[in-house]
Amino acid sequence: MNTTTSPAQAIDQQHYWPLFNRYPITLVRGEGSQVWDTEGRPYVDVLAGIAVTSVGHSHPKVVRAVQTQAGKLMQVSNLFVTEPQMQLTQLLADRSGLERVFFSNSGAEAVEAAFKLARKYGSQHGKDGTIVSMEGCFHGRTLATTAAGKSKYQQGFAPIPGGFVRAPYNDLEAVKATVTDQTTAIIVEPVQWEGGIRVADPDFLLGLRQLCDEKNVVLIFDEIQCGMGRTGSLFAYEQMGVVPDIVTLAKALGGGMPIGATLARESLTEALDKGDHGTTFGGNPIACAAALATLEVILEDGLAERARQLGQQAVTYLQQRAENEPSVIGIHGKGLMLGVQLDQPARPHGGSGAGRFAQGAGWLGGP
Repeated sequence: MNTTTSPAQAIDQQHYWPLFNRYPITLVRGEGSQVWDTEGRPYVDVLAGIAVTSVGHSHPKVVRAVQTQAGKLMQVSNLFVTEPQMQLTQLLADRSGLERVFFSNSGAEAVEAAFKLARKYGSQHGKDGTIVSMEGCFHGRTLATTAAGKSKYQQGFAPIPGGFVRAPYNDLEAVKATVTDQTTAIIVEPVQWEGGIRVADPDFLLGLRQLCDEKNVVLIFDEIQCGMGRTGSLFAYEQMGVVPDIVTLAKALGGGMPIGATLARESLTEALDKGDHGTTFGGNPIACAAALATLEVILEDGLAERARQLGQQAVTYLQQRAENEPSVIGIHGKGLMLGVQLDQPARPHGGSGAGRFAQGAGWLGGP
C-alpha cells in the first residue's frame, strides 16, 4: 500500500476534523468493485463505501440518471413536487406496502424522523414517548440515535436525550418486561451489524408485532444496513413474515448518492401537522434519480436473489473451512450479509488460525 503523503492527505491532516483512521491512499476513481488511487493503483473495494455502493462504483445506469437530472433540475426544496421524488416514492410504497414516504439525507436522519413520528403519534394516545431499542444496536450518531444505541457512542456528549431503554436482542420476554402502557415505540434491526451479524429470530419479530398490536406501540424496523437486497430480498423483513409500522432506509438505497428514507403506515402519519418535520435537501431530485436507478438495477438484475444464492454457497464454503479451524464458533447472517464468529480477535495479517480464516472470509462484509 502507498505510504507517500499526497497533497490531499496533507490538507486532510492539517484541516479536517481528526475523526477517522484514514488509509494512506487518496482515491480518485471507481468502477464496479474496484477503485484507483492518485498513482493509478487499483484496489478491490471490500468496504463498498460502508455498505453503500450496492450496484458497484459508477454503475452506468446510475451515472446516466445523475448526469441527466443534474442537467435538468438540481434542487428546488420540498415546497415543490418533482418527478424523480414521486417516482421513487411510488416504487418504495408499492414494494414495502407502507403508504407514506419521507426522504432525508442519511440513515441517522431517517431514524430521527421515525422517532419523531412515533412520539407524535404516541403523544396523541397518552404515551410518554419511551422508545425501546435492542442491545448491540446501531441507529446513527445524532444525539437521539446515540441515546438509543451503545453507551460508548454517548461518552462525552451529556446530557443525552431521555426516553430510551434497551432490551436484549432476540429475547421477547425481556422486551415485554420493558414495555408498559406508556411505551411509544420499539426499534429493531432485522439483522444487526454493529453488534455482530446477528439475525432476528422470525418468532421474535412476530412476538414484537403481536406485542405492539396489543399495546398500541409503534414497531420500527431499521433496515439502513440490511435493506436493499443484501440479505436475499429487497427488504430483510420480507423473509420474516412480519410487516412493521415504520421502516428506515439509507446507505445502499442511493447507490453512492446520499439519501435516507422513512416509510410508514398512513394511519401514523395522520398524526403529523404541517411543519412538524422537514428537510432542505432531503428528496433532492438528483439523489432521488440515483436511488430510482439503483433500485431498478437491483430489481431488474435480480441482485437480491443473487445475494441469496451466493450466500448459500458462501455459507457452505465457510462451514467446510470451519471444520479445520477450532477458533470458528459460528457463521451467522442472511444472503450475503454474513459474519464469522471467532473465539479470539482476528489478526489483520494472519498468524493465528482465526486471523487466517478471517482474512479469507473478509470479502463477505461487502454488499
